[in-house]
Amino acid sequence: MKPIVWLASYPKSGNTWFRTFLANLLRDEEDPADINELRTGSIASARNPFDIHTGLEASDLTQDEIDLLRPGVYRRMAEMAEHTGHHKVHDAYTLNRGGRPLFPADATLGAVYLVRNPLDVAPSYAHHSARDAAWASEALGDPNHTMSDRPKHLDAQFRQILGTWSDHVRSWLDEPPFPVELVRYEDMHLDAEVTFTRATRACGLDHSAEQIRRAIAMSSFDEVKGQEQEKGFGERTPKSESFFRKGRIGSWRESLTDDQADRIVTDHAEMMRRLGYLDGGVPVF
Repeated sequence: MKPIVWLASYPKSGNTWFRTFLANLLRDEEDPADINELRTGSIASARNPFDIHTGLEASDLTQDEIDLLRPGVYRRMAEMAEHTGHHKVHDAYTLNRGGRPLFPADATLGAVYLVRNPLDVAPSYAHHSARDAAWASEALGDPNHTMSDRPKHLDAQFRQILGTWSDHVRSWLDEPPFPVELVRYEDMHLDAEVTFTRATRACGLDHSAEQIRRAIAMSSFDEVKGQEQEKGFGERTPKSESFFRKGRIGSWRESLTDDQADRIVTDHAEMMRRLGYLDGGVPVF
C-alpha cells in the first residue's frame, strides 16, 4: 500500500496553487507544468475513480450510499498505487452514516491543510461560483453548506459537505487520527520557500532547496493566469469568467461591504484569532 496524502482545504484557499507547485516539483523540468495536466492525483470527490474501483454506477446510488463506500475506494486506490498519491479534498473531515471517517487512517500518510483568511475566501468563492459577495458571506457561515449537491443533475463530483468555514477548519485540524500540516495561504506569499519546504516534507517528499525554489517560480500567479488566458483551465466553472482572479492578500477590502466583512468576522472570530487572522477584533491581513 502507498498511503495517500490529502491536500485539503475550504474552496478558494490555495489548493490549486499548491497542486501546481507540487506538479512542477514532481515533474522537475525546465518549463512550467501545464495547469490542465497537473497529475498529482484526482480530487477525492471525483465520480470516475469511484465507478472504476467499486464496479458500480454511482448514478444508481444515493449520496449517503456513495459516502458509505468512499473509504473503501480510497483503500483500494492506496493498494493499487505505484507511488504516494496527493489528492485534493474540499470535503470537511466527517463521518459517513455508518460512523466511519470518509478518509481512512489506514490508507493515509497524512494531510496538508491549506487555509486562507475567510475575508479573502468570500469574494474569491463568490467569483468562482458566479454569485455575489453577499451570498458567499452567508455561505461561509452556513452549517449545512455543500458543494455538488444537485439531486437532478449528474455532476462529475459527488456531494461535498463543507459546513461553516470555521467548522471545516476545525474538522481537519482537530479530528483526524493522522498527521495534519497546517499551511496558511498568506505564508505561501510572505515566506514562500520556508512554507513550501515544510509542506513538501509533509507530503513525504525530500526534494532539494533548488528544486523547491524552481517549482515555486514556475507556479507563480502570473504564470498560471497567463496559461488560463492562453488555453483555458478545466477547473473553471462554466459561469465564472476565470478561475484565477487576483491571488493577492487583503483584496477583500476592495470587494466586501463593511456589513459583509463584519458578518464574517462575527461568525468566525474564534477561529480567525486561532489562526492569526485577527488581532483582538482587527483583521491582520
